[in-house]
Amino acid sequence: MFSIIIPTWNNLQFIKLCVDSIRKNSAFSHQVILHINDGSDGTLEWAKEQGIDFTHTTQNAGICKAVNEAGGLAKMDYIMYMNDDMYVCPEWDTHLISDIKKIGTDCFMFSSTMIEPINYNNPCVINKDYGQTIETFNEPELLKDYATFNKQDWQGSTWPPTLVHRKYWLITGGYSLEFSPGMSSDDDFAMKMWFAGCRIFKGIGKSRVYHFQSKSTLRVIKNNGRKQFLMKWGINQSTFNKYYICRGSAYTMPSTEPDASKIKWELLRAWLKRKIN
Repeated sequence: MFSIIIPTWNNLQFIKLCVDSIRKNSAFSHQVILHINDGSDGTLEWAKEQGIDFTHTTQNAGICKAVNEAGGLAKMDYIMYMNDDMYVCPEWDTHLISDIKKIGTDCFMFSSTMIEPINYNNPCVINKDYGQTIETFNEPELLKDYATFNKQDWQGSTWPPTLVHRKYWLITGGYSLEFSPGMSSDDDFAMKMWFAGCRIFKGIGKSRVYHFQSKSTLRVIKNNGRKQFLMKWGINQSTFNKYYICRGSAYTMPSTEPDASKIKWELLRAWLKRKIN
């Protein structure tokens, strides 16, 4: 059903767990495609042994180039971008496919709902600690609990695991290389989807994925994604998330055109804040 793109950078134990969870917890058969950055930890040899589709760079290419290279191997109608430090729970794909059948269009951006061990007060995720390392991961407890959390569908899909139709992956050109190694590239891709006509940015509450959190991004020198987003689109990321895709609120219907007067005030307030500081 899906072509699942997973960039990985010398995280062999995590990518093994991620792929294993896809194989055993998916209701449908999916194409898994890795982009292997470096791979000197054995990831390259393991992918070959497993017969997994992959692309490869000898150094860390960053998220944007990685997902675009891997995306070139996608064979399915739907393309999903997933992190290598994720574990998909049973029925994760069933709920996504159910919504695809109901939505009535191929112009959408879906996300699964993450379960995360560290609480950053993110209204889009479920907070429960089932381990932050391979050694401390409590898989039996997660499998017992994952479906018991009360979580509605939510507005503002941008974070992986994200799912779009292959047509819109091609229309938008995938992820923008100028955001390498990847900070704010998710929001940039969502804005490109907006300009392509997408108004459905929906987090699927019952599609659940455990996320160990930032096992690769902590190792990179980050780009100033917020500034790049502002310079490219003329608005702040926070403005886009609040007024365009309404991130974090309960999902009720597709997004509508934002209130221009509110956006102007938000931009003025941001400008004054920079002047004062």
